[in-house]
Amino acid sequence: MKLHELKSKKQIKPKKRVGRGGKRGTTSGRGTKGQKSRSGRRIRKSERDLILRLPKKRGFRNKIKSPKPITLNLEKISAKLKDVKVVDRATLEQFNLIPSGYRGVIKVLGNGNATPGSSFKGIKISESAKMKIEKAGGHIS
Repeated sequence: MKLHELKSKKQIKPKKRVGRGGKRGTTSGRGTKGQKSRSGRRIRKSERDLILRLPKKRGFRNKIKSPKPITLNLEKISAKLKDVKVVDRATLEQFNLIPSGYRGVIKVLGNGNATPGSSFKGIKISESAKMKIEKAGGHIS
């Protein structure tokens, strides 16, 4: 027995090559008309069609729902508010540290030193800032 005489037990049937003339006629077994009968067809995904149907509008469409939080360092607060003992939204707005009518979150960070005896009301404060305020003799409520 030689190598070229070997045959497998399972008969390998050649794959049907559709659309190349021969005995299959003009449509070559594809049926008539339509996208599936064409050569080089590629069916587009339905998501692609949905994207194409969306109206093309200019500009950024995802509007911000809530204002960004404002962060203030202790050094900036102590520099502007030297004589003020109670620090809250109204005083920060009065000294132009936050924009007027701002309704978002205000957070005080611990960069710098706190003014002695100052108290903070209705403002979020970081751990390092909290330690420095309490060390300077102030309190947070």
